[in-house]
Amino acid sequence: MTQAPLSCLIVIPCLNEATHIGTLLDQLRPSAERLGARIVVVDGGSTDGTLAIVEQIAAADACVILLHNERRIQSAAINLAVGTFGEGAQYLIRIDAHGGYPDDYCDRLVEEALATSADSVVVSMRTSGSGALQKSVAAAQNSKLGTGGSKHRHLSAGEWVDHGHHALMRISAFGAVGGYDETFSHNEDAELDYRLRQAGYKIWMSGKTQMVYYPRASLKGLYLQYLGYGRGRAKNVLKHRVIPKVRQMVPLAVFPVVLLAVFSFVHWIAAVPLLVWASVCLGYGLVTAIRQRNADIALAGVSAMVMHFGWSVGFWLQLLGLGARRGVA
Repeated sequence: MTQAPLSCLIVIPCLNEATHIGTLLDQLRPSAERLGARIVVVDGGSTDGTLAIVEQIAAADACVILLHNERRIQSAAINLAVGTFGEGAQYLIRIDAHGGYPDDYCDRLVEEALATSADSVVVSMRTSGSGALQKSVAAAQNSKLGTGGSKHRHLSAGEWVDHGHHALMRISAFGAVGGYDETFSHNEDAELDYRLRQAGYKIWMSGKTQMVYYPRASLKGLYLQYLGYGRGRAKNVLKHRVIPKVRQMVPLAVFPVVLLAVFSFVHWIAAVPLLVWASVCLGYGLVTAIRQRNADIALAGVSAMVMHFGWSVGFWLQLLGLGARRGVA
């Protein structure tokens, strides 16, 4: 980089990531040194050895710091790190502990922030799996069927956007809008992006770097994740009185369609919408597997159905004020 080193705060919300956290910190430390950055791991109560790994690395490297997040959720973790160590830093860089990154990820983010004068730089997120089920989930999440064509789920050449996967943000902008809303356990990034745009701040989707996301390895975990996403989106709608986009409104019909099918004993036509939805999803998975000659992703349609159903159930439960609020990191 031709610019002088900038003061950055690299924050990693974390919960039970012993498998990944050591390698991730080793990967980030050279960038932190180049950028004059601190790395703050904010742990939400790990019980798998994560704390011992971070403490060992922090003892050998003063730029690595461990914070304990009693609230557990990611929105609180970022706010805590910025509130504790953000003074004097120009940029916040948010890293997901369960993700994959290029070695120059942080450098590229800062370069684009400088080149575009963006207040926030977001990135594309490509999903990758290892086992058969995880590969199927990844295939669903990388498809329009699974994500509705969300821009940050596909590669970008660089563009101004309304929302994307959070990567870098000016700490001054973050503070000016009040940081993350800690009542959100999911979808806190989209909620913050809305407030950033309303306040006149600009969001740039990177064309130079991206991240890899490793999805849930069980259908139950996938369902609970999307249940939370649906609740988070509904909270956004209720808080800001915004109408969901078309790609978000389509899955809303899934829960009502499933409920309607219960009355198929009265008349068979009540099951038709459910059968159409299931046929489209399952057919997509099979066609994709055949085209790519990859039997591992044949269950992509099933994964998409779980995602749609969980999101729809979560949205309606939140909208109607039903069920317990989930607070998972």
